[in-house]
Formats: sequence, structure tokens, C-alpha cells
Amino acid sequence: MLMHHYLGVIIVAVFVTTATNADINVVCAKDSVKITWRISAELVPYAARLFLGSCMPSQLKVLPTGEGEALFNYKFADCKFKKLIKGKHIFHHNELTYRPQAKPKPASFVYPIECVSKRPEVWVPPFLNPGSGVSGGRGGLHFHMALLNEDLTGIAKTNVIPLGSFMPLWAAVEQKSHQPLLLLMEECVAATTPELQPGSQVYPIISNKGCLMESVRGNSMFLPRYHSSAIILYLQSFKYGLGEEVYIHCKLVAWDPEVLDESKKACHYVKENGSWELLDDPFQSSLCSCCDSTCTSRSKRGAEWESHSWSHNSVLGPLIITETSDTKAHNNSSS
Repeated sequence: MLMHHYLGVIIVAVFVTTATNADINVVCAKDSVKITWRISAELVPYAARLFLGSCMPSQLKVLPTGEGEALFNYKFADCKFKKLIKGKHIFHHNELTYRPQAKPKPASFVYPIECVSKRPEVWVPPFLNPGSGVSGGRGGLHFHMALLNEDLTGIAKTNVIPLGSFMPLWAAVEQKSHQPLLLLMEECVAATTPELQPGSQVYPIISNKGCLMESVRGNSMFLPRYHSSAIILYLQSFKYGLGEEVYIHCKLVAWDPEVLDESKKACHYVKENGSWELLDDPFQSSLCSCCDSTCTSRSKRGAEWESHSWSHNSVLGPLIITETSDTKAHNNSSS
């Protein structure tokens, strides 16, 4: 046993020494990555302890020199890649590791992997597309809500969402000849019924006049706007109503783009900064400071607008949030 222990120490030492000069080649594609990791001959017998996130090498080649090439060819949907949308770019993060011992023992070598791609233009549909959940509103305006696909290029083809993945919720107001308006989500809740009653059990998503509370509990956020009249809530799926039909109820408000205050805003919590940020003007993020207390209107002009603002209660669903292992079964049963 003692001999094996020392052997393990020697192997780790050899690996760390060779890995500091690791020959790692990363090729990023649209939805996948191909990595070639050249390792020393001493490490070839231990290639099963090499990982890309949660994935082992998809192939191992032993070269004539005795060295090895560990190949990782996986989609971003595999291996527990972390996806981050920031500005006009999409980032996929993961790590190459060597783990001589099983978790929770730490890896002896870690190499960060990052793939960056340009975020596609957000889908702008014909407003009368029957799949986008068109609903009428006040003042001659029409409000819309839809669940987009992962690439934000169209309406999602399934309403089954794996737990922890993201649900891009798109909302817009059709203005026609009206003056330019800013669309806001004043309040959103999840419920297991398409209609809300006074005693309905709900799961709060956005509250306090535009504060995205799910950005505090999870990784949800508002995506940068492409149009003032549309907004995308990049909502991380949650355990509420797991396996049941879930409906998202939102109060949508069409507002003056020049008048933002504590009662008319879109704020999300940025964990990296430990603070709330205003979607439409980060320099005015002080308007979001009330998200931890109570938000009320302080603008005189805002109070004047309040009397003729346009709002509409919209419902999206049903959505079915499932454990990952159950997603395929739901898709098969619905096909």
C-alpha cells in the first residue's frame, strides 16, 4: 500500500511538471469544441483521470514516441459547460483537469477553456405570428410574450425545460404609429394555473416594480436590448412546480423611454459586483437600490405619465420544468 502511495505522488509530480508546459490545442465551433491534449508517456496509463468538465477523453491516441494525445470532442450541451451571455457575445466556460483521485479531492492540474461566439441578432417576428401568444392591450397597443429557443433565433419548439437550464422569455409591445415606448416587466410570477385567483400560490420572479428577484436566487438576468419596445428575460428554470404545468404571469408596461424612476425600471442583480444594475442605463443604477426595500415613484413627470401609461397582464404557458433525466421521456410522450 505504501509503495502505491509513493507511486501516486511521483506520477502527480511528473504530471504537474509536464502539464505546466502542456500542449493543448482548442478549436471552438458554433455549438461544440474540439480539444487535443498532448500528454507525456508517463501519463498515458492514467489518461482516464483526465477530464473536460465532467467528460472523459472521447479518444486516446498513443504516438510512436510513447506520448499520448487525449481528444475531447463534445458539444457545449455536454460536460457541464457554463454559458454566459454578455453584451453581443456568448461565452462557454469549462476546465481541463487531471484528477489522480476521485472527487471531492481537488484536481492537481486545471486549465481553463473558453469559447466565445457572437450572439445572434435577437429574433424579431411578425407580430401576428400565431405562435407568439398574441394578446390585446389598451390604447390601441398590442402586447406579446413568447418562449424563445436557446439561440434566440425563433420561438421554442418544445415547452419542456430541463431544471437549471435557461428559458428566454421574450415580450414586446406593438406600437404601430404610436410614439416610441419602452417595454418593462413590472411584475412576473409563476403559477400552476393559467388564471390567478386571490388565494393562488405563486412563485415570485419579478417584483417591487421591476426588480428581478430570480437574479439574486439564481443566474437569471435581463439581456441587452435590441429594441426599446422588446425585452428578453433570460430566466433560469427553477424547482417550483417541477414536473407540472407552469404558467408565467407578467404585468407588462409600455412606458416613456425618457422617464425612468424607482417605480418604472428593469433591474437585475450582478453577483460579480454584489449590486443591482439598471438594464437601460447602468449609470443610473441607483434607481435599483430600492430593490432591497420598497420601490415607489419619486418623479413628478413619472406621476404624470402614470395616469396614461399602458399596461397589460400576459400569460405564457404551459411550461414543464423537469429533472434532466425526465426531459427525454416528456419529449417522447409529446411527439
